[in-house]
Amino acid sequence: MRLSVEEAFRQYGDRVFSAAFSICRNREDADDVVQDTFLKYHTRKTDYIDEAHLKAWLLRVAINRARDILGAFWRRNRVSWEDYMDELEFAEPEDRSLFEAVMRLPEKYRIVIHLHYYEEYSIEEISDALHSTPGTVKSQLSRGRKLLKSMLTEDGNHDR
Repeated sequence: MRLSVEEAFRQYGDRVFSAAFSICRNREDADDVVQDTFLKYHTRKTDYIDEAHLKAWLLRVAINRARDILGAFWRRNRVSWEDYMDELEFAEPEDRSLFEAVMRLPEKYRIVIHLHYYEEYSIEEISDALHSTPGTVKSQLSRGRKLLKSMLTEDGNHDR
């Protein structure tokens, strides 16, 4: 199974961007990751088992590329994700608070939470994508949820 680059981008571009943004935490770097990911897809002449396999491959490439960018020294002079918040639209006010809390999580928790809740990946799919064990993913999800809960509870107490 192979989709055209245009069709793959139409179906998965937003998801690749979301995964990249959850790591890079700024729009410019996430856009670069999307471009690099689909360029790699274009140049890689491989057939995929099914759409789930293609989606997993695209997300894995995006995560790896985002981590590469995160480690680049020039990245230190980029605009932060907080400055990008004004450009985002949220359906509900609580969505903004949740997004901000997720973005404040350490990367290892942010990635598994993004893949599990936004991409609806199972524990096994996440462990395959991140090359880790299901136990590690479960642990990171659990710890990430606890951190999120405490962050959201703290934020709620400040508003009262």
